[in-house]
Amino acid sequence: MKKTILTKFGLIALLFIAIHELSFSQKAKTKSSPSSISKSSTITMNDSLFNGLKWRNIGPFRAGRSLAVAGHADQPLTYYFGAVGGGVWKTIDAGANWFPISDSTFHSSSVGAIAVAPSDPNVLYVGMGEGDMRSNISFGDGVYKSTDAGKSWRHVGLPKADAISNIEIHPTNPDVAYVASVGNPFAPNPERGVFRTTDGGKTWKQILSKNDSTGAVMVRLDPNNPRVVYASMWQAYRNGYSMSSGGKGCGLYKSTDGGDTWENLSFKPGMPKGVLGKIGIAVATSNSNRLFALIENAKGGLFRSDDGGEHWSLVNE
Repeated sequence: MKKTILTKFGLIALLFIAIHELSFSQKAKTKSSPSSISKSSTITMNDSLFNGLKWRNIGPFRAGRSLAVAGHADQPLTYYFGAVGGGVWKTIDAGANWFPISDSTFHSSSVGAIAVAPSDPNVLYVGMGEGDMRSNISFGDGVYKSTDAGKSWRHVGLPKADAISNIEIHPTNPDVAYVASVGNPFAPNPERGVFRTTDGGKTWKQILSKNDSTGAVMVRLDPNNPRVVYASMWQAYRNGYSMSSGGKGCGLYKSTDGGDTWENLSFKPGMPKGVLGKIGIAVATSNSNRLFALIENAKGGLFRSDDGGEHWSLVNE
């Protein structure tokens, strides 16, 4: 079995190298003759190059599901996996083997978010409690941090956030991090919204909040300008027999000063009318003005903006 797994892994690695070399060669050609490439040009790729790629389950083989996985660009074989009922796991060989790294320290088992600092792969933040409101979800107890790639941990605050769905870390300063807290899914609580630390978790400040029944489901930094921050607020609750998603507290917000002040983008031209629900947000790395928002609404779907959120259009229902 080991030999088979390693052989498959080796073939996939060689395929990625081949694709990388082809891409590099294409970039070199583009640079050498810029006058021959127009803005509307497209680069075609032979589909046969991808025929060897197939999905397979690489574990860790345990019950439950996962909402949190993270890695680092400088360590392509290292990944972290957060289970909603089984703590944090780590692989250093691209998933061939996994081992738990949180059991001796964490006081809760449900993991909602994992983030690795872009500027330092040794710095990890983990948010406890899943933000996916199922009837059988478990609680969290705040944020844990490691500065040695998961060998040791310390609790760094937000013990009553209960469910943390997303963490973003500043691209050059690992002491600056943002947390999206959904809050308690079953009862009102004030520890909801977007929280920010500027001292590595020693202190936290709630920088975006609405009410005790509206939490933050996502926070995103512009990869090209970390002073630009996006966040989506979600008014929702759960009990044993039903769920409510949507309300006046929901909305998509933007900050251009690192989270000190916010603008509500929910009423911009092209945004869906009526009650909003859960909203996902992504910023294009290649173009900071291009945003994608997946919006829960009677006429919702995938929306796109090409001017930083000032105007929107529905691109997929």
